[in-house]
Amino acid sequence: MRRRELLQAVPAFALSKENRKAGSTNWQLNRVWPNQGKGFRSAWVEGYVSHQSVEAGGTLSFFVSTNPARKVTIEIFRMGYYGGAGARLYATLGPLAAPTQPDPPVGPGRLRECAWTPVTELKIPDDWPSGVYLGKMTRVPEARHEHAWQSYVVFVVRDRRKADVLFQCSDNTWAAYNRWPDDYSMYTDPRHSWAPSVAASFDRPYAKYAQIYEHPLSIGSGEFLLWEFPLAYWLEANGYDVTYTSNSDMLDPAQFTRAKVFLSVGHDEYWDLRQYQAAMESIRQGVTHLYLSGNAVMGVTPFRPSASGRPNRIISREGVYGGVYGGLDEFFKYPFPTEGPKANLLMGAHSVYPFNGGGDWIVVKPEHWAFQGTGMKKGDSIEGLVGWEFHGDPAPIPGLEILAEGDALSGGRKPSHWTATIYPGPKKNFVFNAATIWWAQGLSSPPGHMLPWSHWVRPSGPDPRVQKITRNLLAKALG
Repeated sequence: MRRRELLQAVPAFALSKENRKAGSTNWQLNRVWPNQGKGFRSAWVEGYVSHQSVEAGGTLSFFVSTNPARKVTIEIFRMGYYGGAGARLYATLGPLAAPTQPDPPVGPGRLRECAWTPVTELKIPDDWPSGVYLGKMTRVPEARHEHAWQSYVVFVVRDRRKADVLFQCSDNTWAAYNRWPDDYSMYTDPRHSWAPSVAASFDRPYAKYAQIYEHPLSIGSGEFLLWEFPLAYWLEANGYDVTYTSNSDMLDPAQFTRAKVFLSVGHDEYWDLRQYQAAMESIRQGVTHLYLSGNAVMGVTPFRPSASGRPNRIISREGVYGGVYGGLDEFFKYPFPTEGPKANLLMGAHSVYPFNGGGDWIVVKPEHWAFQGTGMKKGDSIEGLVGWEFHGDPAPIPGLEILAEGDALSGGRKPSHWTATIYPGPKKNFVFNAATIWWAQGLSSPPGHMLPWSHWVRPSGPDPRVQKITRNLLAKALG
């Protein structure tokens, strides 16, 4: 969405104080060279941080490797709207000496867990607001022929305050799909792409987006720039009161209940069972849930500590929410040690098989308040909004309504029927399920964003109907 359109839609008084501050487009990577071969990493400069999220006042360690060894600078940006720039510079660290650090051995469950030496620490200042922060690392050249190669680290600054909207980053899924250093994700076990007891560590750099997205300028950012950033940008442009967390934060039930609205965003595939239980309890207590996501709450992935003892730094795939249901036996070839409760009892609908594909988001109940002001009629569609994974198989929840539905196709293969649903909670709250990973693509297209493409389908970008539906949902939830 263009900056002028956003500003016309938002009264000046509604913009948050934070987003009135000067922004910078310099947060984007300008010089990236993935390694030859599979090209998932860029060993010229790469790194990770000690925690998925940290509170203001807490300390974050930065683990950086360069090959050959060089000094690096780290510019730390908070991601948001900022007049359309997309980010604001908050700190610059360095130059710092960054050695060449070792690749970790392959452990049980194909685990690759780095034990690098930190190059610096940062105590998060008390005035840093909650948000998603990117650390832009730049290698300092030592000779004329060298280049200042770059990559990111990513982390969340969280808080404890009451807020209208709680934005959960789907960073468990980022870790599961991370192929650093050389194709070691939870999907590359030689037994099967969904093999049991395969593990992933947060103690390693994020590689380039794998599977559906060829964009080397993403290296180190997890999947935030692809799935979550368009929604964060849109929320902050429209002045919503939003605070941010990681998946690991949501083990604490108090995280859910400090907000009026919980957001699951993009590709939110992997949850610890404790998160599921906390989410269900929060609905009973009156929190509205918006699942602006697809393939969410699919894999049971318990957290465990790192080798150094830091909590919640390793996840492993131990089960499926709902077990092997509805034709999934065509896909799952191995038994799992754990079976979780059905995800559609939480979200209203859940993953269906075949998983991959896409199509148009087709309205079937235009008289519902969610469509007020959109002008949509029964059978109207938003082209390309469904993909690359989705939800269907609505749960038998009293009062559940199907708002949109259709078939997702993957290159002419067997279709999957998806359903976007809504059901009432016990305290005038509700649970909405958009049934697509690509919902945020219909809200905005911030600087540095590239529309995804997968299984012969792609979304079309920002659409006023998606924006209006989202505004209606938030207005209803926030009163």
